[in-house]
Amino acid sequence: MEFPFVNRELSWLDFNRRVLQEAQDTRVPLIERIRFIGIFSNNLDEFYKVRYATVKRIAQVEAENPSAEAQKAEQLLHEITQKTIELQDESFATIQHLTEELKKEQIFVLDEHALDDDYTLFVHQYFKEKVSPSLLTVLINEDTRMPKIKGSNVFLSVRMTQKDGAAPLFALIQFPTHLDRIVVLPPRGNKQYIMLLDDIIRHQMKYIFSMFSPISITAHMVKFTPDAELDFDDDINKSYIEKVASSVRERIDGDPVRFVYDSNIEKDTLELLLDKFEIGSHDSIIPGGRYHNRRDYMKFPSLGRTDLLYNNMSPLPISGFSLQTSLLDQISKKDFLQYTPYHTYAYTINFLREAALDPNVKSIFITIYRLSNDSQVVNALIQAARNGKRITVQIELQARFDEAANIHYAEMLKNEGVHLVFGIPKLKVHSKICLIHRKEKNKIKRYGFVSTGNFNESTARIYTDFTLFTSDQKILKEVNRVFTFLETSFKVPSHKHLLISPFTTYSGLKQRINREIEHAKQGKQALIRIKINNLTNFEMVKRLYHASQEGVRIQMIVRGICCLVPGVKGFSENIEVISVVDRFLEHPRMIIFENDGNRDIFISSSDMMTRNLDNRVEVSCPIYDKDIQQELVDTFEISWNDNVKSRWVNVDTKPVYRTNQAKPFQSQIEMYTYYQNKVENQ
Repeated sequence: MEFPFVNRELSWLDFNRRVLQEAQDTRVPLIERIRFIGIFSNNLDEFYKVRYATVKRIAQVEAENPSAEAQKAEQLLHEITQKTIELQDESFATIQHLTEELKKEQIFVLDEHALDDDYTLFVHQYFKEKVSPSLLTVLINEDTRMPKIKGSNVFLSVRMTQKDGAAPLFALIQFPTHLDRIVVLPPRGNKQYIMLLDDIIRHQMKYIFSMFSPISITAHMVKFTPDAELDFDDDINKSYIEKVASSVRERIDGDPVRFVYDSNIEKDTLELLLDKFEIGSHDSIIPGGRYHNRRDYMKFPSLGRTDLLYNNMSPLPISGFSLQTSLLDQISKKDFLQYTPYHTYAYTINFLREAALDPNVKSIFITIYRLSNDSQVVNALIQAARNGKRITVQIELQARFDEAANIHYAEMLKNEGVHLVFGIPKLKVHSKICLIHRKEKNKIKRYGFVSTGNFNESTARIYTDFTLFTSDQKILKEVNRVFTFLETSFKVPSHKHLLISPFTTYSGLKQRINREIEHAKQGKQALIRIKINNLTNFEMVKRLYHASQEGVRIQMIVRGICCLVPGVKGFSENIEVISVVDRFLEHPRMIIFENDGNRDIFISSSDMMTRNLDNRVEVSCPIYDKDIQQELVDTFEISWNDNVKSRWVNVDTKPVYRTNQAKPFQSQIEMYTYYQNKVENQ
């Protein structure tokens, strides 16, 4: 039997279908459903910029030297396009349905044909003051220099019919990116009205092109998605930061990999655009509806309708961990686990602020991958530097789509005297670690935290992630060695406790999986529970299949890509895989080895992907505190018991909800209640 393995690109599209399901779920508040359409669309944009672009490059290279691999790449491009068309059609139908649902709530979406005199005056004034000053319009002819494609560019393609049978005129209107896509019109009584910026521009066409006196004007939306991979030159005279900055600038000229167009566009207009933008056979050409770039729906206005939004879930304090007294003193006595967004992120910020002010703290080391705008983390580090502490920041300049922001923060920190480390060639630093050195009784004592997610207070409100605060000197001594490795890169960090990519994460996991296999053979407790974002590594899938064949029971919660197929006779009868998609993005990585009752538990920055195991610096941290071990097991079981927002993975061609006869159990709500009870019972 052929080894069951799902293609990662197609598996990712299945994940995005699960996101789309949230927009279709009537149990989700209406405005939140519309925002999920935006998340679905944004996900698809990033997929094309990176994953489709990579497959396209393979197909182009292999086309020059035909092989079986080239045929696979060509076929995969075709399958992605067909699957995307299906998803696009489904999403268009969904947004049309949601628009009708808005009407029932007295919220109306107007187009350019639905304006009365008062709204016409409002729209004209809005266009003149807000839109017109930043509108970029170009006529398309033989001499036209076409706009550069950057980000996901959206245009209105305009066709003007002239008098006396003259040839039509063509133009492109580029959307202003700094303006809100959804414009709220003045309400009338209990009725609320909104209008898309697209239709405001359509309404003003006769003013934009008045000098041509056209008989008629039609406008259709088109969207280009460029290749967003970074290409580095080999100029040894350039610093690493200069190379990244240069490559980010050159991304503006990225070749288009996807072209989406209004299926009602005129044939001559479509042919002109395909020619002018050099859209080729390896590009994904997708007919769509009237509106594209629906990622803007992520910012769909609340309109004061709290009844159409999620109920408020205010972040909770950590039981027994007070923000009113020294965090370091409390951590010196025991470990604490922060699980955002159920817990407030203030613990992370306050830890850094306290370290910045404490005269006994001598140095701070931290890795940075993605930061929020106006980052409190950076502010705390600058404060610490100004207070005379030695600050070392490893900042990853190749954090995809955050390169420019990280370059900005790097320059800011450098100007404050912070020691910057830019990582190791060909190894992204994806670990989430922080370490401080504090002088106590004439000795240096280490404190720190290890996290599964970025040090970003904005995403901490919507991403679920674990952070372990600890003063365990055994663990932190090895964290210290990771920072030494990041600074010197020639000395592999020795470690007995941490698993560190690219050195021992795979081998450490393999050894523990083999241990569970031995337990199963001896009739002992053998169970592996895994919660991750993605599983794509071929060898890891094989290892889990082998464990299943030997009788190890495996439960997996995989949010995104999963190349493993559960429930296949002879391979994976003992493996179950689910995915939970809900209001918060499930982001933590955790693995629990039952180990015949002597549990071995890790939280990690690493997914089970080849890039995480072999091509990145990742840290997986063991959990030794028995109370926190039980807490992590509890959180896994809460997610595992979800029968409202969980789906079976790879058991059908489309995501299937995992339901049973038990009382409805929505894990993210139950998780909040679990932590609420901990606080109330402390």
